[in-house]
Amino acid sequence: MKKEVVAMLLAGGQGSRLYALTSHVAKPAVPFGGKYRIIDFPLSNCVNSGIDTVGVLTQYRPLELNSYLGNGQPWDLDRSDGGVHILPPYMREGDQGTWYKGTANAIYQNIGFLDLYDPEYVVILSGDHIYKMDYAEMVDYHKKMGAACTISVLEVTMEEATRFGIMNTDENDRVYEFEEKPKQPKSNLASMGIYVFTWSKLRQYLIDDEADPNSSNDFGKNIIPNMLNAGETLMAYRFHGYWKDVGTINSLWDANMDMLARNSGLDMYDDNWPIYARTPIRPPHITGPKGEISHSLVTGGCVVNGSVANSVLFHSVTVEEGADVQYSILMPGAVVKAGAKVSYAILAENAVAEANCVVGAPPDGDPNWGIAVVAGGITVGEEATVSPSAMIREDVKGGERA
Repeated sequence: MKKEVVAMLLAGGQGSRLYALTSHVAKPAVPFGGKYRIIDFPLSNCVNSGIDTVGVLTQYRPLELNSYLGNGQPWDLDRSDGGVHILPPYMREGDQGTWYKGTANAIYQNIGFLDLYDPEYVVILSGDHIYKMDYAEMVDYHKKMGAACTISVLEVTMEEATRFGIMNTDENDRVYEFEEKPKQPKSNLASMGIYVFTWSKLRQYLIDDEADPNSSNDFGKNIIPNMLNAGETLMAYRFHGYWKDVGTINSLWDANMDMLARNSGLDMYDDNWPIYARTPIRPPHITGPKGEISHSLVTGGCVVNGSVANSVLFHSVTVEEGADVQYSILMPGAVVKAGAKVSYAILAENAVAEANCVVGAPPDGDPNWGIAVVAGGITVGEEATVSPSAMIREDVKGGERA
């Protein structure tokens, strides 16, 4: 069962910065782009890169994510030798069992799984990024450089660099210093949270880290600094394509809108690098005699009798006659009733905007303006108003302002 490369996908994040959207699901299971979920991107990258063994480490509200992954068939990961494996925290003999305490601890708790495949290299991935990347090229670079660890990096502005883990490198891109969210960054090479490790090296560092009672059990805070201090070869791997961390409401909305932008770099029509997904079977969408759709993504099962512009509609969405949807994301089953106005907003799964209500508003220069969000299954009553930036987790009664 030996594999040269095994991928470990960290998919247990609570996604607290997505607020209402992750109240019932883990962040990697949040719908994206009309027919996908966030986790589809790293899973598809694995398959397209020739990696056929993937451990998905779940923790926070895993039920929907586990159901979505199933046996891995949509991603060609339903295999007897390898495939996709769901890896929740578990109780071991003589132990009371614990949650994953950090990114490194999550891998440590699954050393047994990795030993089963005895890989030469382990690719560590995050389940909350939107991007396309050939991990095989990164592994080849790692081997060529004789590295113990290779970290994928993206050039950002120096202003943005204060929000990332920053790699300081020499002229050969060998990392000599790692700074976590530095106030005065020395470079603009930001860690993407994508790592290739030589497994024999990483295994021992995980064991040593677990024995340290003061450790945060985190790759960025502990494992990488410990490897640097020990003189290991750590390399930066420069990535030049589209990449976005969709861990906030604004970044999630931006990435969805990027699918509508011609030159955003997020090309979903590339037959050479498809993004696979578990797609529900729905009939084609229908536009009624008074329906108008412009510059939008509309998925199967949608019924549009109103006006939709610059928006992303997931499957089974209904927009009634006289309703107006602008620059918004309507997740599966959302309903916008007659006369309602939804703009610069996200309606989560099965949310309902009742007749003549107003959800969100265009930017008006207000520094507190933002995307309005209505959580899954929530109803905004007739003639109610949801203000920009509002996060609605409970029903809004008719005529109320939230």
